[in-house]
Amino acid sequence: MTVNTKKAIPKDLIDSLLADYKKPEDLIDENGLLKLLTKLLVERALGAEMSEHLGHHKNAPVTNTDGKARNDKGKRTLKGKFGELPINIPRDRQGTFEPQLIPK
Repeated sequence: MTVNTKKAIPKDLIDSLLADYKKPEDLIDENGLLKLLTKLLVERALGAEMSEHLGHHKNAPVTNTDGKARNDKGKRTLKGKFGELPINIPRDRQGTFEPQLIPK
Protein backbone atom coordinates (compact mmCIF):
# COMPACT_ATOMS: atom_id res chain seq x y z
CA MET A 1 0.00 0.00 0.00
CA THR A 2 1.31 3.41 -0.95
CA VAL A 3 0.78 6.28 1.46
CA ASN A 4 -0.02 9.65 -0.10
CA THR A 5 2.43 12.11 1.44
CA LYS A 6 0.93 15.06 -0.40
CA LYS A 7 -1.06 16.07 2.71
CA ALA A 8 1.06 15.08 5.69
CA ILE A 9 -0.82 14.92 8.99
CA PRO A 10 1.01 16.74 11.77
CA LYS A 11 2.50 14.42 14.39
CA ASP A 12 1.04 16.60 17.17
CA LEU A 13 -2.44 16.02 15.78
CA ILE A 14 -1.95 12.25 15.74
CA ASP A 15 -0.55 12.33 19.28
CA SER A 16 -3.56 14.34 20.42
CA LEU A 17 -6.03 11.93 18.79
CA LEU A 18 -4.32 8.95 20.40
CA ALA A 19 -3.93 10.54 23.84
CA ASP A 20 -6.55 8.23 25.39
CA TYR A 21 -5.56 5.11 23.42
CA LYS A 22 -5.17 2.06 25.64
CA LYS A 23 -6.30 -0.92 23.56
CA PRO A 24 -7.30 -1.74 19.94
CA GLU A 25 -11.00 -1.32 20.75
CA ASP A 26 -10.34 2.37 21.38
CA LEU A 27 -9.68 2.63 17.64
CA ILE A 28 -11.91 0.05 16.01
CA ASP A 29 -14.95 -0.72 18.16
CA GLU A 30 -18.47 0.65 17.68
CA ASN A 31 -17.53 3.98 19.30
CA GLY A 32 -13.86 3.98 18.29
CA LEU A 33 -11.72 6.75 16.92
CA LEU A 34 -11.70 5.44 13.33
CA LYS A 35 -15.49 5.51 13.12
CA LEU A 36 -15.65 8.98 14.65
CA LEU A 37 -12.98 10.32 12.29
CA THR A 38 -14.72 8.76 9.29
CA LYS A 39 -17.98 10.48 10.24
CA LEU A 40 -16.31 13.85 10.82
CA LEU A 41 -14.26 13.72 7.60
CA VAL A 42 -17.18 12.61 5.43
CA GLU A 43 -19.50 15.27 6.85
CA ARG A 44 -16.84 17.97 6.44
CA ALA A 45 -16.24 16.91 2.81
CA LEU A 46 -19.99 16.98 2.13
CA GLY A 47 -20.13 20.48 3.59
CA ALA A 48 -17.34 21.53 1.23
CA GLU A 49 -19.24 20.01 -1.69
CA MET A 50 -22.32 22.01 -0.68
CA SER A 51 -20.27 25.23 -0.46
CA GLU A 52 -18.94 24.56 -3.96
CA HIS A 53 -22.48 23.85 -5.23
CA LEU A 54 -23.90 27.03 -3.72
CA GLY A 55 -20.94 29.27 -4.45
CA HIS A 56 -20.53 30.45 -0.86
CA HIS A 57 -19.37 29.07 2.48
CA LYS A 58 -21.65 28.31 5.40
CA ASN A 59 -22.70 31.48 7.27
CA ALA A 60 -21.43 33.66 4.41
CA PRO A 61 -23.83 36.08 2.74
CA VAL A 62 -25.73 34.50 -0.17
CA THR A 63 -24.25 36.03 -3.30
CA ASN A 64 -25.85 33.90 -6.01
CA THR A 65 -28.81 35.27 -7.91
CA ASP A 66 -30.72 32.02 -8.26
CA GLY A 67 -31.72 31.74 -4.58
CA LYS A 68 -29.64 28.66 -3.78
CA ALA A 69 -29.17 28.32 -0.03
CA ARG A 70 -28.63 25.65 2.61
CA ASN A 71 -31.69 23.98 4.07
CA ASP A 72 -30.79 21.88 7.11
CA LYS A 73 -29.50 18.30 6.79
CA GLY A 74 -30.86 14.91 5.93
CA LYS A 75 -29.78 11.62 7.44
CA ARG A 76 -28.25 8.67 5.66
CA THR A 77 -26.55 5.53 6.90
CA LEU A 78 -23.15 4.70 5.50
CA LYS A 79 -22.40 0.98 5.55
CA GLY A 80 -18.91 -0.46 5.41
CA LYS A 81 -16.39 -2.71 7.10
CA PHE A 82 -16.75 -0.54 10.21
CA GLY A 83 -20.48 -1.32 10.46
CA GLU A 84 -23.21 1.26 10.06
CA LEU A 85 -22.45 4.95 10.42
CA PRO A 86 -25.16 7.64 10.53
CA ILE A 87 -24.15 10.60 8.36
CA ASN A 88 -25.73 14.06 8.12
CA ILE A 89 -26.08 15.08 4.48
CA PRO A 90 -26.50 18.82 3.78
CA ARG A 91 -29.55 19.87 1.73
CA ASP A 92 -30.27 22.95 -0.32
CA ARG A 93 -33.61 24.73 -0.60
CA GLN A 94 -34.11 23.83 -4.24
CA GLY A 95 -33.16 20.17 -3.80
CA THR A 96 -30.50 20.36 -6.49
CA PHE A 97 -27.50 19.28 -4.41
CA GLU A 98 -26.17 15.89 -5.54
CA PRO A 99 -23.30 14.78 -3.28
CA GLN A 100 -20.39 13.22 -5.15
CA LEU A 101 -18.79 11.48 -2.16
CA ILE A 102 -21.98 9.64 -1.19
CA PRO A 103 -24.39 9.69 -4.14
CA LYS A 104 -28.14 9.44 -3.60
